[in-house]
Amino acid sequence: MPYSGTLVTRVFTSRGQLPIQDAFVSVVQHSDEGDRLLDVQTSNRSGNTTPITISSPSPQSSQSPSESDPFALCDVWVERQGFRLMVVKNVQIFPDIISVQDLPLIPQIAGESTDIVVITPQDL
Repeated sequence: MPYSGTLVTRVFTSRGQLPIQDAFVSVVQHSDEGDRLLDVQTSNRSGNTTPITISSPSPQSSQSPSESDPFALCDVWVERQGFRLMVVKNVQIFPDIISVQDLPLIPQIAGESTDIVVITPQDL
């Protein structure tokens, strides 16, 4: 039986006070077979995307020590005109859990183009 988790993103600026509508949010999942584009959405007027279901390891994989991680990894890219491109790498997706990834965008200034955030693995 396949397992999955859910990802919702929230795009905003100004320390979370101002949601950003119409930002393009792309989700790429990592797997042993390679990377796969799962979804491309635009944020709604509240800055949120609709839930995305992502394949993950079984919940039992987190019950005892093992070589494999008990979560799936994906990258989230978000872009909106007037703001810097943001890439969040290694977003962790746990089975049967709704994960909310905040995406704080910074207004574009000449010479600056991308913000990259790398999430380090959980120490489980």
